Amino acid sequence: MKKITKKRKEILKGIDLEKIYSLDEAVEIIKLTSKSKFEESVEIAINLSLNSGKTDQSVRGVINLPNGIGKKIRIAVVAKDENAKKAKDAGADIVGDVDFIKDIEKGDINFDRLISTPDMMSEVGKLGQILGPKGLMPNPKLGTVTNDVVKAISDAKKGQIQFKNDKAGIVHAGIGKVNFDKIKIIENIKTFFDAVMKNKPENIKGSFVKRVSIASTMGLGIKLDIAELQKS
Repeated sequence: MKKITKKRKEILKGIDLEKIYSLDEAVEIIKLTSKSKFEESVEIAINLSLNSGKTDQSVRGVINLPNGIGKKIRIAVVAKDENAKKAKDAGADIVGDVDFIKDIEKGDINFDRLISTPDMMSEVGKLGQILGPKGLMPNPKLGTVTNDVVKAISDAKKGQIQFKNDKAGIVHAGIGKVNFDKIKIIENIKTFFDAVMKNKPENIKGSFVKRVSIASTMGLGIKLDIAELQKS
């Protein structure tokens, strides 16, 4: 049996794992119980009533959080000629074309977001098996396949995050840092929750959200009052 550490015992003291907390209470608990030496993130998990085996029952989208996520996003852009110059001037961390694609094929992936211009997608598309499982494949619906590379880079730097349900029908995301002001964390949570709700598949009848919880990186999941979130 795994021994419970002293730090974990301290966290457990402040959390009732069966209780449904208000958003204000939950964020307050996370801020009080976060004891790590590093700057922990605040993470959200939304459990949805989805049959992930059906292609028309999936949730996917992109959202700009009002207060960012507190993390520098490393942005790569696949483009050439004038678009490549625009991407560099806009602050992309990596800009390349065919040679860069070859580096990705070799497993050299040191970026958090990949943006591609449409004319390069015939080549980028060949990387589907590499980028797809990592959630890095550019997608026009998410604004990462575009000729407006300047806007795509700007949005990513401002705290834009992408989301997609996993096989269990759960949407996970980091929505800020524990050291954010409580109000800013709450604003980000509400914005993210609303974005997921707006992406509800049309063929889902009845209750869409089963459970919502938040936690710090090293903390325990705290259940949120779904009714409160739906009112906001």
